[in-house]
Amino acid sequence: MFSKLTSILQHAVEALAPSLPLQEDFVYHWKAITHYYIETSDDKAPVTDTNIPSHLEQMLDILVQEENERESGETGPCMEYLLHHKILETLYTLGKADCPPGMKQQVLSFYTKLLGRIRQPLLPHINVYKPVQKLIRLCGEVLTAPTENEEIQFLCIVCAKLKQDPYLVNFFLENKLKALASKGSASVITEDMLKGQDSLVTDIGQSVQPEEISNAAGAEQVEKEDDLSTSLDELNVTSSPEASAIRLNQDYNLVNSLLNLTKSPDGRIAVKACEGLMLLVSLPEPAAAKCLTQSTCLCELLTDRLTTLYKALPLSVDPLDIESVEAINWGLDSYSHKEDASAFPGKRALISFLSWFDYCDQLIKEAQKTTAVAMARSVRERFFVGVMEPQLMQTSEIGILTSTALLHRIVRQVTSDVLLQEMVGFILGGHREPETLTDINRHPLRYRLIEHCDHISDEISIMTLRMFEHLLQKPNEHILYNLVLRNLEERNYTEYKPPCQEDKDVVENGQIAGAVDLEEDPLFTDLSPDNTLSNQEWLSASPPISPEHPKNDGKTEVHKIVNSFLCLVPEEAKSSYHVEGTGYDTYLRDAHRQFRDYCAICLRWEWPGSPKSLEKCNLEASFFEGHFLKILFDRMGRILDQPYDVNLQVTSVLSKLSLFPHPHIHEYLLDPYVNLASGCRSLFSVIVRVVGDLMVRIQRIPDFTPKLLLVRKRLLGLEPEGPIIDHMTLLEGVIVLEEFCKELAAIAFVKYHASSTP
Repeated sequence: MFSKLTSILQHAVEALAPSLPLQEDFVYHWKAITHYYIETSDDKAPVTDTNIPSHLEQMLDILVQEENERESGETGPCMEYLLHHKILETLYTLGKADCPPGMKQQVLSFYTKLLGRIRQPLLPHINVYKPVQKLIRLCGEVLTAPTENEEIQFLCIVCAKLKQDPYLVNFFLENKLKALASKGSASVITEDMLKGQDSLVTDIGQSVQPEEISNAAGAEQVEKEDDLSTSLDELNVTSSPEASAIRLNQDYNLVNSLLNLTKSPDGRIAVKACEGLMLLVSLPEPAAAKCLTQSTCLCELLTDRLTTLYKALPLSVDPLDIESVEAINWGLDSYSHKEDASAFPGKRALISFLSWFDYCDQLIKEAQKTTAVAMARSVRERFFVGVMEPQLMQTSEIGILTSTALLHRIVRQVTSDVLLQEMVGFILGGHREPETLTDINRHPLRYRLIEHCDHISDEISIMTLRMFEHLLQKPNEHILYNLVLRNLEERNYTEYKPPCQEDKDVVENGQIAGAVDLEEDPLFTDLSPDNTLSNQEWLSASPPISPEHPKNDGKTEVHKIVNSFLCLVPEEAKSSYHVEGTGYDTYLRDAHRQFRDYCAICLRWEWPGSPKSLEKCNLEASFFEGHFLKILFDRMGRILDQPYDVNLQVTSVLSKLSLFPHPHIHEYLLDPYVNLASGCRSLFSVIVRVVGDLMVRIQRIPDFTPKLLLVRKRLLGLEPEGPIIDHMTLLEGVIVLEEFCKELAAIAFVKYHASSTP
């Protein structure tokens, strides 16, 4: 009862005089701080031995209480007092002098809490943003300083405030005008500046409106170092002869301080600084973006650190180790060698490099467009071209393997569209016209990497093929166009026959006119009705015929295409039907999922739904499949004589290419009945030649089919390893060939089904 009565009386007193006690209390604490400097002769005692921290904390509590008791947006007398008497300016001076010792920490903490705990916007006030600007300059001056923690907390709260109200960043772009002409012209400029300044400076404590911000940056007074902050628009310097002698230097001290702190040995400080930069680069203000890229060393820091970390890697790192390192997050790269059971030499250095690359990638991904382009271009020029390219172009096999494995890891890791664009330009160049045999080395790195797909070292070949496989899956249209599509644009791989009445579109059995029926081909004389899927079986599996998609719509019927691939491998060279769960249908689900993913990637590229009309194509031009497909086809042609792992990688890349929903790719890679022009080859024709060679070689190997089945079971782990079998490379190649044909059949069916669905 007594406590309730006391509470009522207290509220009554506050209602009668709501602000006076708080203001008196606030002034008392501030006076106590100033009296300390007047009365104290011992300036060596640390600030923690004084009452200053307590008084500052009380002042903060009073300001928060005052704001809570007033209507939203209303400035109370205590806040008015703080602004009017330039308390923040005074505190900045005391913090800069660090008197008494430790005062800088207290001032930084006060600023941080003030900006963080007060809800009303303070930064637009001239007596807030000016001392904040000055305090920012003190941050990051000395690494491992005792104030590092307070410095980063202060800088991060400023960044957070700018993220909430991006227009405020204009306060922190300090325009430094340097007069390069005579002293006389310099004095004229200074006079104009001061005149402009007088008209801009508002009353102390008055908040500047957003539309005034671009001019408010010119309101800063002349400092000791003769740096003047002003707006060019206010000077009218272009109308005077001396205008050409003026050079604008912008300082973005908030960025500069954060950049310094990213170099801190304390990982927590460095990560916080990186987070602050992430907020700043995402601000949409064009002036800030321009200043960030032109007047700070952000781009240089990103690339220089990438270079340093890359060069710190061992000259030789096992590609499997590079692949095995778990997904890297730039803020969580702590690593303990002692606690890691899978440690390998250079793992710490590799994690540091991949972590910083991830940060660069995320920074560019979040950045305003102008900033993102500048940073990505810097990474390309200073790191990709300057550092990685010489490593990729070297002749040492160990060096090639390590650098290609690192490039592969980077390709997998990049997520920023802008950085990906620069990476693609670095790897492939910007050429989009059809290739010829004489100019395939126009972009030396592209030429060298494609050649490495057919390197004498199988490890280098596999790693380079894997890199291209992941590159093809990136959401960038230029990749596929540069590697493949530009050479198929005119469809000059086909032989055009003008249609006539008796040989028009599709013959009665569904086969395109002029195509060779596989059942009449001498390579497939052993085909029997049991080896193919009947039309009736396909009717139950194929999509229903609709009026919009009649059966004879000009497309080769899907069951003919699928059977063509399934029947390519002769019966005595097949072994999958002897092992459960290895049928053609097992590929359908994967093909459907992958095709859906590829369609999602290519959706915004606006590819045509049907091939370019042959009447509009330049069929007279000589056809060259391009350097990339040439190497892949050459490799595919040697599938019976190559190691198992190489074959798996070659067929994997080709199957990925086949999945792309472009009509020319589908026609060239998946249509067995396309009328090839003289001297041209397609994926199907390459496989046909391989099968022809296989049928001849089968006759020379006794017990071919049992040996083939044994090898398949060993590869599947169904049989233990035993004595070495003769012709192991050939047998493994046959197994890969059979599986690849089934995969192509599944892809062809899935793509047909998707195109037939209304």
